[in-house]
Amino acid sequence: MAVYSYTRVSTISQAEEGESLGAQQRRVEGYAMQHDLTVDWHFVERGVSGSVPLDERPEGKALLALVKPGDVIITPKLDRMFRSALNALDVLEWLKERNASLHMIDLGGDVTGNGISKLVFTILSAVAEAERDRIRERIGDVKRDQRIRGRFLGGNRPFGWQVGADGALEPLEEERKALRSMRRMQKAGKSLRTIAAEMQARGIAISHQGVKKALARDPA
Repeated sequence: MAVYSYTRVSTISQAEEGESLGAQQRRVEGYAMQHDLTVDWHFVERGVSGSVPLDERPEGKALLALVKPGDVIITPKLDRMFRSALNALDVLEWLKERNASLHMIDLGGDVTGNGISKLVFTILSAVAEAERDRIRERIGDVKRDQRIRGRFLGGNRPFGWQVGADGALEPLEEERKALRSMRRMQKAGKSLRTIAAEMQARGIAISHQGVKKALARDPA
C-alpha cells in the first residue's frame, strides 16, 4: 500500500510564496499521523486552475497513473482536487473500481469506503446532474444564437449555402438558382425522384432525399 498526498495552488505567486502549499501539506501530514499513515509521496500542483480536470493536470495525471489497489490518496480540501462535480464523480468511481481510497480532510476522511462516501456520492451525483443540465443549456443557447445569426453549426453544409471565412452561411448562387428550379418543379407536381434526376442531368449531384431536405429547409 502506498500513501500519496495531493495539494494545489492556482497561481504561480501562491506557489512561489509557498505558505498555502505549506499549510496544505502540514494538514495532510497531521491527518496521516492521526490515522497511522505515512505519506510516501507528495504531488504538488503549482499554478494550475481548479477548472482543469484532474487527469489533465501534470501532477494529477502522474498521481492517477501510479494508483494501485489498496493505495490511499489524501487531500486537504475537495476544491484542491476538483472544481467540477462531474470530474469528481468520475474520479471517485474510478478509484472505487480499483479499490483505492481518497481521503478528503474537509469532508471528514475517506469518501470512497465508509459512511461518508454514500452521502458524498449522493450530493455529487445531484450536483453533477445539475452541471450537465447547465452545460446542455449553455450549448443550446450558443447554438440558438449562432442559428439566428446564420452561423454554420457543423455537419453537412445546407444546399444553396457556403460557409464563409467567419463561419457565417453565405448564398451559393449556382445552387440557389437550382433550388429555385426545384421549387418550381415541385409546384408543378413533379416527384422528388424526378426533380433529383433533372438536377443530376444538369450536373448537380443531389439525391431525392437531398431535394426533400433542401426544399424543407429553404421553402421560400
